[in-house]
Amino acid sequence: MRNKNHSAIWILIVLFAFCSTLQAKSVIEMRGIVLSVEDLETVDWPKLAHDNGINTIGTHIYPDPVLKFMQSEKGKAFQTGCKRYGIEVEHELHAIKTLLPRNLFQQDSTMFRVNEKGQRTADFNCCPSSSKALDTIAAHALFYAKNMRATNHRYYFWMDDGAPVCHCKQCSAYSASEQALIIENRILRELRTFDKKAMLAHLAYFSSMKAPRKIKPNKGIFLEFAPIQRVMDKPITDVSKGARNLKCNAENLKYLKENLEVFPAKTAVVLEYWLDVSLASSWKKPAVKLPWYPDVFRADLDTYAKMGIRNITSFAVYMDDVYFQKYKDMQCLKDYGEVLKNYR
Repeated sequence: MRNKNHSAIWILIVLFAFCSTLQAKSVIEMRGIVLSVEDLETVDWPKLAHDNGINTIGTHIYPDPVLKFMQSEKGKAFQTGCKRYGIEVEHELHAIKTLLPRNLFQQDSTMFRVNEKGQRTADFNCCPSSSKALDTIAAHALFYAKNMRATNHRYYFWMDDGAPVCHCKQCSAYSASEQALIIENRILRELRTFDKKAMLAHLAYFSSMKAPRKIKPNKGIFLEFAPIQRVMDKPITDVSKGARNLKCNAENLKYLKENLEVFPAKTAVVLEYWLDVSLASSWKKPAVKLPWYPDVFRADLDTYAKMGIRNITSFAVYMDDVYFQKYKDMQCLKDYGEVLKNYR
């Protein structure tokens, strides 16, 4: 009887410890950060991320510089460091201009967008109504995916940064977000010939903030919500009367709710700007010190988590060696990782 009692006690202890572990686990699965090649070349970001509770690093900005970095000695050291510390690696890229090379315009201009004046132009993006354009884009996306594989199976081939889309007769029936989704559905089909678990981001950003309605996402397309047009020193829920530019915060929340009617919350990623030194510096160096608003960050995280979002990342571009030599205070990183890691 005594042995049975001891066994029962040990079972209870094990169950208690197991339940405590489950309870202690953060509901935030992706605790990410997005950095440029220049940042990654000059700072040991795998160790810095690990030390601050960050579990995912996204490279940025364009496919070719990122590929060159990943194949370099510094890039290989970066990948080794990420593997050592258990950091996932993904690549968040403005890509269409690369995936549909501009020199193809002379061969077949119908692959390229029609501008507001009704003229075919190779300036930005593409014509999503062209099957040849979609096939070309998908083939090049597959090349980059194979040569810089995402360790978490999440891929990001975004439209050109804030650039206009196609206004041809066929495409003009679709919004910017719907045109993007046409392209994304085709890319994902190609990626899954290589990585059966591949997922692809639909970036809600600038002109593509509105939820797509006429085009439906294929299984494996996930929402990435990037509210760049927001007020950084106020929570995204703050639309108080008289506060500056807070109309955009209300619009961001409306767009997010609408997008979550189309895309599942459990796979959605919020790409925020809390740590984005480049934004704070108006994308010019020398960089200014990041204005860090921990209360805003916590309030925003509450908002996103209550909507069912479990994947959070933030730009932190310009956090390179020069930045850390000048501004030694890393409290923002500590706060960011600690809150995400311990969020219940």
